[in-house]
Amino acid sequence: METLDKVQERKNEKTTMINSLTITEKVKAQAEYTEANKVVKWSIKADKQKYVEELLTTMGKAAIEGNMKKLYDTTTKLSGKYGKLERPVNDKEGKSITENR
Repeated sequence: METLDKVQERKNEKTTMINSLTITEKVKAQAEYTEANKVVKWSIKADKQKYVEELLTTMGKAAIEGNMKKLYDTTTKLSGKYGKLERPVNDKEGKSITENR
């Protein structure tokens, strides 16, 4: 079962929990929802680990091939750092002070 299917199952469990009428049904549904939530979190964690391992494999291949652009791009993905956007600085009248490149 894929992660998206597990998320959908968790959503169904939550709907069941919300729509339950008696306290005993609500407690049972809440226990099922808690278990489904644990499964979803574990699945997401495993998918993230798999994604990072794929990026590391890509980095290794790029380093062996000498492809510096691919290596740099993959490194920035892993580090989570992206370039800052340049915003123009305006004076009080609203005219741009900075020059556009």
